[in-house]
Amino acid sequence: MASDDPRASDAESEAPPSSSWKDRIVVPTLVAGIVGAGAGLVSKHRKVVGLPTSSATYAANFAIVTACYCGAREYVGITRKTGPDDLLNSAIAGFGSGAILGRLYGGPVAAVRYSILFTIAGTTLDYGTVKLRPVLKSYKESMLGSNDDSKKNDGWLKLPDWSPIKVLDEEALAAKQAREKQLYAQRGLGNFTKEES
Repeated sequence: MASDDPRASDAESEAPPSSSWKDRIVVPTLVAGIVGAGAGLVSKHRKVVGLPTSSATYAANFAIVTACYCGAREYVGITRKTGPDDLLNSAIAGFGSGAILGRLYGGPVAAVRYSILFTIAGTTLDYGTVKLRPVLKSYKESMLGSNDDSKKNDGWLKLPDWSPIKVLDEEALAAKQAREKQLYAQRGLGNFTKEES
């Protein structure tokens, strides 16, 4: 049996967390809920129904739509046995989820309209995330450092070269302390140690 093999369980536990289907459904749903709440804050209906009601309604609608779309995309991906970045999965899921939600919302005419809207919007967003993911990853690595063990990774935020703030390494810190001691000795302040400060 494959489940009794310890190497199989190690391979499953070493999978990157971004490959989880839960992350591809829950994270976009939460983000859509936050965006929906923001859209409710600036909605023209907020004066009529009230700000909290408007924000909650928009947040719920955005989250429901996103959860349906992402769930359909995962289902299509599993059914077609393709990866999560396949754009045809996005188009099929957008068409299907738009048709179902449109039918529930406004009948057969709305089903066609929403299926086309979800297909275009969902595929466009997925295409954008596929294209932006390497750019954002390289930006993150340039700011936070690489995760490779071959390079020194302090886990510290790297500041740009033009920044006046510099993070000193051990050698630079020792040189700075030596300069400070020499400066204090010249001014007649005596030996400056950490215990005195």
